[in-house]
Formats: sequence, structure tokens, C-alpha cells
Amino acid sequence: MSRYCACVVPERWQYDDEFRRRIRVNLETFERRAYCDRKLKPAAVAVALVADDDQQPCFVLTRRALKLRAHRGQWALPGGKIESGESAEQAALRELGEEVGLELSPSRVLGLLDDYPTRSGYVITPVVVWGGCKAELEANPDEVEAVYRIPVAHLNRPEVPKVRSIPESLRPVISIPLELVNADIHAPTAAVLYQLREVALCGRNTRVAHYEQPVFAWQ
Repeated sequence: MSRYCACVVPERWQYDDEFRRRIRVNLETFERRAYCDRKLKPAAVAVALVADDDQQPCFVLTRRALKLRAHRGQWALPGGKIESGESAEQAALRELGEEVGLELSPSRVLGLLDDYPTRSGYVITPVVVWGGCKAELEANPDEVEAVYRIPVAHLNRPEVPKVRSIPESLRPVISIPLELVNADIHAPTAAVLYQLREVALCGRNTRVAHYEQPVFAWQ
């Protein structure tokens, strides 16, 4: 199948069968990179595509509960450790149900993005899933402070991504400014969302594992 070209990306996407086909084709033709390091614990995140009231395609973004021991209050995609015997797809769907109440079947998986190794000792596999136009989201207070639907069009703005240097690393730090939540979203979430835009939405062969996280996310 031929890949979509950046020149035909519309200014506004609609959450419909054509949009779903676009995502699936671009992911199927993308040669994703797995990251193999036995020192890192495997994890998965769900990049869940849902609709808002205007039928704009959105991704599900959460703010982690403030009472969590690790990375509390940070912006994240639903996800967590891959349990023994699970695939990345199974783990992502399980975490999506546990964190925001969105229960989906394996048939909703559209494809995978590149693995992203984190400073905190994980290697994350992003799993892109079709949430449906009537997806109901409910934050699990034990894990999630709040859950949001962010239109994917916000990823296509000229200020995305923001890249800067820090004295602690030779790698560039990536972030994504999101006005809807009045915050900059940092890697690993920012790296995954940027690759979602580049690969799944625009059909560009863009890598993101080289992007750095801010120092506060290293532990």
C-alpha cells in the first residue's frame, strides 16, 4: 500500500472511516524500531484516538494522580508496565481500561510506533488504538487526576514541537505546548505524540528516540 504524502494532509481532520484508514495505512507501512535492552523494564502506552462533540479526532491525555509515588502530577498517556505473559497491545488496552474506563477489544489496535527508552528505566511501546466516536472517559482517582480529549489538530501547529538544549545532556529536549491544558507536555509523552503526528497523521518517516526528557523526569 502506498503511504500518504505530507502534501495531502488536510487542515482539519474528521473522525471518520477515512481518517481511520489513513492512520492504519501509515502505521502498516512504517518500519517501527524496537529497542532491546534487558536492563530496561517493558511498558506500553495507549495512544487512544477518540472524537469530541464536533467529531474532531482527539487523543486521550491524562494528568497522573498527585498521590502516586512516581511521576505524580505529570502529563501522560494511559499506560504502565507490561505484565508477564502480556503483549504490548494487551498491556496498553488493559491500562486504558484501568485508568480512564475505556474498554476496547484487540481489533481496535491500529498499529505501533517506535519504542522509546526512558531515563527512569523503562522502554515504552506506544500502541495506537481506535477509541470510537462515542467513547466515554472516566478518570480512575487511584491513578489519574484528570483526563482530557485533545484534538490532534493541536499537534499540527507551527510551534510543535519545541526543542531546547540542557547542560545535563547532549540530546535535545522535546516538548509540546498545549493551550487546552495550559502546559508544556514533555518526553516521553511529547516524543510519542510528535511521532503520532509525523508518522500516523502525516506519513513521514520520523524518529524520536533521540529526544531527551527534562531532568525532573529522569527518576
